[in-house]
Amino acid sequence: MDTMLGTRLRTQQSNSQNGRETSLWTSGLGMKLEAVTPFLGKYRPFVGRCCQTCTPKSWESLFHRSIMDLGFCNVILVKEENTRFRGWLVRRLCYFLWSLEQHVPPCWDASQKVMESTGVQDVIAGRAPGGAGEGQVPSPVKKEVQRILGHIQAPPRPFLLRLFSWVVLRFLNCLFLNVQLHKGHLKMVHKASQTQGSPLVLLSTHKSLVDGILLPFVLLSQGLGVVRVAWDPCSCSPVLRALLRKLGALFLPPEANLSLDSSEGVLARAVVQAATAPLGLWTGALAVLRSLRGWCCGPQVCARVHLAQPFSLQEYTTNSRSCWGSRQTMEQLLQPIVLGQSTVVPDTEKEQEWTPITGPLLALKEEDQLLVRRLSRHTLNASVASSAVMSTAIMATLLLFKHQKLLGEFSWLTEETLLRGFDVGFSGQLRCLVRHTLSLLRAHVALLRIHQGDLLVITRPGPGLMHLARLSAQLLPAFLNEALGACAVRALLASKVPPEGPWELQGIELLGQNELYRQVLLLLHLLPQDMLLLQPCQSSYCFCQEVLDRLIQCGLLVAEETPGSRQACDTGRRRLRAKLLWKPSGDFTDSDSDNFEEAEGRYFRLSQQSRCPDFFLFLCRLLNPLLKAFAQAATFLHQGRLPDTVSGYVEQLFQFLQATAQEDGFFECADPSLAIKAVWTFRDLGVLQQTPSPAGPMLHLSPTFASQDNQEKLEQFIQQFICS
Repeated sequence: MDTMLGTRLRTQQSNSQNGRETSLWTSGLGMKLEAVTPFLGKYRPFVGRCCQTCTPKSWESLFHRSIMDLGFCNVILVKEENTRFRGWLVRRLCYFLWSLEQHVPPCWDASQKVMESTGVQDVIAGRAPGGAGEGQVPSPVKKEVQRILGHIQAPPRPFLLRLFSWVVLRFLNCLFLNVQLHKGHLKMVHKASQTQGSPLVLLSTHKSLVDGILLPFVLLSQGLGVVRVAWDPCSCSPVLRALLRKLGALFLPPEANLSLDSSEGVLARAVVQAATAPLGLWTGALAVLRSLRGWCCGPQVCARVHLAQPFSLQEYTTNSRSCWGSRQTMEQLLQPIVLGQSTVVPDTEKEQEWTPITGPLLALKEEDQLLVRRLSRHTLNASVASSAVMSTAIMATLLLFKHQKLLGEFSWLTEETLLRGFDVGFSGQLRCLVRHTLSLLRAHVALLRIHQGDLLVITRPGPGLMHLARLSAQLLPAFLNEALGACAVRALLASKVPPEGPWELQGIELLGQNELYRQVLLLLHLLPQDMLLLQPCQSSYCFCQEVLDRLIQCGLLVAEETPGSRQACDTGRRRLRAKLLWKPSGDFTDSDSDNFEEAEGRYFRLSQQSRCPDFFLFLCRLLNPLLKAFAQAATFLHQGRLPDTVSGYVEQLFQFLQATAQEDGFFECADPSLAIKAVWTFRDLGVLQQTPSPAGPMLHLSPTFASQDNQEKLEQFIQQFICS
């Protein structure tokens, strides 16, 4: 029989003069909380600010001072006041009248503007690789440009746009109770569109299938114009492509992904660079409607759209280049340490290709490619920080980690999330929130009523646990620094005391600051960048110091004064004349390594507070699914059938993860996305080698890791960070 994991949702009953009453539930901090609010104190935290290092002017000028005083608006609520008309008939036709009044920017001569762009002129004149040469007649090229441009986009049809807006408005009102948008975020975007004088480029992280129609509708309804969105031409029929182009969709021409020495590919990429800068809209509407047929039959839900703080792209490109320094591949950074050939961890940036390799990206210079990749990390970091943590993510985390008192722990974890500057997307009475959250997870948990009004929550094994693990991963960005620090402490203690030893025994050991820095750096180099989402302008030393500060602030580590060492609070004896107390946060040079020398003699111990063991275990388990997937991928090396394609080997590993999960009951790492991350990480680490072939890129086992001994070293290296 499958093991069922149980968690009690306990209620305490008390008698009073008026009969039996339900008392308050006690949180993990010993505070009695009955209501959950989405903020601490008076104001809601502001999330998603742009980088102060790379865009200091935007950070200051494009921030709305009274943003915390502003609330939310419902963007799908259209009343008589939203139109120019009044009356009984207007109140019944307000959706249609509002759609007719939407402003659609006038069309411009796209072909003429594209022909006059620098990139297309360079191709015509033969100054670009694959150009036609000085003697080429430009008229055939002009026809080719018009053909490519016709494949990319068509002039938007205002009537179709307004009609489609009315249809989408009716559809969204049937689907959602409300769609919330923060007024302060909207004011910042309006301010950026008015002051910069340049078109807005909006990048989104898609949370659901509805985003393809929801996001363009929200931006159009708030006066930000028609937004053009790129769309894959292979995903819809020619008739649907023609309709979507008239609604503002963009389609990348197939020639853009041809080889760099192809004249057709050069011209297509030049046209794309000249024509995708303006607006776009309504991509994938038909596919979304097909996928949401079952949603309309269910209960209505609420949605929220988050907008991060805008910034100037010109300012970013100017300032970010000053933060660039030396880079090394993951193989250069970690392989000597994994094999025991070196103990020194280079304090430098990891070079990792985690963005899709496409023709337009390869056509850029190497410096510009690096700029695009760093910009994507900045924007994705802001986007994730802007997303509110939902109640299902908090509940899934508590259920996975077998917390016994759901009511109290739910309040505690919500408060800890808010303390770290993240927003939450829920509020209300505690009991109602917990019951509603459990109802949303009813397909993956079982609720059993037992004696005295207690409720037993049982997680369903298999797919249920995998779904809870995906929801729990949404909480990782809020606790990422502490989770990295806890796993680093775990690796450091593993070499000194038995991992299964009591907390008091582990608290005796002194933990050197340099040793902690080293373990954090190893984790930074091991984990993929699309999960860490660290800002590329931040040096490794600064991040290590930030991780250590977080561990001290949350009470897990306490400073230990060793004999003969300077006290931690003594600032008078610092070597002010030798070096400054501060370093530029974007400095990736070796000068940061000098700061590690100042950490000599600084030691810490694990705190002996009663709540620390559970909190330490909670932080370590946040990274357990990914780290266990990596460890099992190392075990699978001698069983895998190589050579194989990338997709084929990922499927092999995923089947192995599923089989292992059936044996040990740990289904959280049996996820196809974790299998993909493991294969890519091992490829970057040099465990797997990739070679081209007619069937696609083929993976081979590296000769270095063909031996069983080196495979065991790799597995042991990963296992040191895993807390059982």
